[in-house]
Amino acid sequence: MTELVLTALSQTDLAARVAADLGLHQKQTQATLTLLNDGATVPFIARYRKEITSDLDEVQIRAIQTTAKKVQDLTDRKHAVLKAIADQQKLTSELQTAINAALTLQAVEDLYLPFKQKRRTKAMIARENGLQPLADQVLAHLDQQIPYRDFVTDALPTTADVQAGLHEILAEEIGENAIFRQWLRTRMQQDGILTVTLKRGGQAKDPQEVYGQYYAYSEPIKTLNANQFRILAVNRGEKDGVLSVKIDFAEARMMHFIQTTLQQGQTANEDSLVVLRAAIADAYKRFIQPAVEREIRQTLTQGAQAQAIQVFGENLYHLLMQAPLTGQIVMGFDPGFRTGAKLAIIDAHGKFLKKQVIYPHKPANAQQRAAAAEIFKALVAEYDVQLVAIGNGTASRESEEFVAANLPKNVKYTIVNEAGASVYSASDAARQEFPDLQVEERSAISIGRRIQDPLAELIKIDPKSVGVGQYQHDLNTKALDEQVDAVVETAVNQVGVNLNTASVALLTHIAGLNQTLAQNIVAFRETNGEFTAREQLKKVPRLGPKAYEQAAGFLRIVSGGNVLDNTDIHPESYTAAKSLLTLADISPTELTTPAANQRLQALDHIATAEKLGIGEQTLHDIVMSLQKPGRDGRSHMVGALLKSDVLHIEDLKPGMKLQGTVRNVVDFGAFVDLGVKHDGLVHISRLAKRRVKTPSEIVAVGDIVDVWVVTIDAKRQRIGLTMVQPEETTA
Repeated sequence: MTELVLTALSQTDLAARVAADLGLHQKQTQATLTLLNDGATVPFIARYRKEITSDLDEVQIRAIQTTAKKVQDLTDRKHAVLKAIADQQKLTSELQTAINAALTLQAVEDLYLPFKQKRRTKAMIARENGLQPLADQVLAHLDQQIPYRDFVTDALPTTADVQAGLHEILAEEIGENAIFRQWLRTRMQQDGILTVTLKRGGQAKDPQEVYGQYYAYSEPIKTLNANQFRILAVNRGEKDGVLSVKIDFAEARMMHFIQTTLQQGQTANEDSLVVLRAAIADAYKRFIQPAVEREIRQTLTQGAQAQAIQVFGENLYHLLMQAPLTGQIVMGFDPGFRTGAKLAIIDAHGKFLKKQVIYPHKPANAQQRAAAAEIFKALVAEYDVQLVAIGNGTASRESEEFVAANLPKNVKYTIVNEAGASVYSASDAARQEFPDLQVEERSAISIGRRIQDPLAELIKIDPKSVGVGQYQHDLNTKALDEQVDAVVETAVNQVGVNLNTASVALLTHIAGLNQTLAQNIVAFRETNGEFTAREQLKKVPRLGPKAYEQAAGFLRIVSGGNVLDNTDIHPESYTAAKSLLTLADISPTELTTPAANQRLQALDHIATAEKLGIGEQTLHDIVMSLQKPGRDGRSHMVGALLKSDVLHIEDLKPGMKLQGTVRNVVDFGAFVDLGVKHDGLVHISRLAKRRVKTPSEIVAVGDIVDVWVVTIDAKRQRIGLTMVQPEETTA
């Protein structure tokens, strides 16, 4: 036994490993880890500590955070394994070196497997009966006869019992050998083939042949990384009892490798070979192959889930960051047949003004439908409605026809993705906001507000309910929640919030704040009136210096006494910002004027930063903020597609050019809303003339795109689209 040596992972070593994994400089990595350990949030570091991190963005900072945890977890596991083996007095210097050198958790677990506590096995019993020396002797001297009779005892009364016990020990040792498992893992990943077949009786469970393309499907493991969405589909089909899944691999190669390795150049006699080959075959089928296949499928699933979660995160980000439609009075229109359409009038600031239920569709009678039209037109005129936002759920197409037929020419309408509106409407937050309204009436308000400020409204809903992404219910819940939290945090802090109008739900996602502090801010606002300066945040109960430092720059005061409070300049930089204005001879009242912007633009950044005692990145951000006080990070994003006419699937013809809104981006393409009830699909091969690796290279949720109709299947309500002009399509 060797002496156990456990070396703690220093912050310098941790930073070095993380930097190496991510291709970053160790200095910036260590600086970032120090900030994170001191309680700084990712948005704060990305926005206000650029000089320290050498301008790392939020994605890179989160990657450092995640990778550091993985490295630390690996180190902790190594220490736990080494201690467990040492406690058994079986730790050798070679084993300790191998475990310390392991680069993955799987490699550590492979080395630990022979020492892991497990239930009583036949091999354990054989060892207790004294057969371990025989097993060692057989492997060391394959050219000699196996002395079975020397090991016959009361516990093992016959040579057959000795043979059986020997077989169990050899099979278990071979099956737990880390080298053999790693060899098969590597070869199976390179040469294995995922084979999927229809399970006996499976078609009865799949009457619509949802999994039809996988009834007889195979693909090399090494190419599945480019088609990871198929893994999730296959897994679901297997779980539903429709598909059988396995990995095919030429097992003779594995047998040969194990035998060659164990023989170590020895010339074995026939009896020893028979025993050895039987043990190898049993070890492969009972231990190695099932475990490695399970690991590979788990790795494939984790990779597919990671990709799906990333796609979901990108879609969610673009959905949240859609440009708001400011300054317009909106009518939220929640369609319905039997229960009628729920209408909500919302003023230009998002305030709910009026509710109404109308019955514009059958089964309502003619009199009710006529009355619905008159009520609708009267509401539009009375409240000077400028835009009607129609939910895209049940009766959406019929409602679109109704709205288009009854709107004045100067009023537009748009179709809004209402996914999750019902979730919000039945939530505690909605009941608290509108205690006197029915669920459907709250839904109409949510639909209308989504077009005015997508971020502020969608933030109230569980992001997993907003209808973007793929296979959400098959994904790792913890990993998906972490991605959602990161995306929401990024979006909210990039945009910033109005401190005097932001809801608790919105404030909760501001860097440095939690739900308690968000509630305290709103309560303070309600008790003391509107905030007039960021400094007043320090008076909010339980909002200490650290929370103020992290949050202040993302909270805006639109009409306060200090224009800097309506920028994303942090209060810690107010002195520098004021000195900059003095240096450029600009008064606060001149900000945003062409003359002021020109003077700011003409500054020598290197000399000015040195004179003000700040970094160049900080100076650049201050200048940008002073040029556009109150700027919204969504100003460059795409807004809603406004319409005044109706399109039906029957109107579509191949080659027709249309405009639509991207509703969802998935691995194999993008779904585009054309306003014909069912979204059309632009397959990944039709997104551009060039080869596209991932659809997100070309489109994002919320984009308004030009498309051409390729195919129409009216019966199945499927529309095939292309973003490549037909005459440019290449064979």
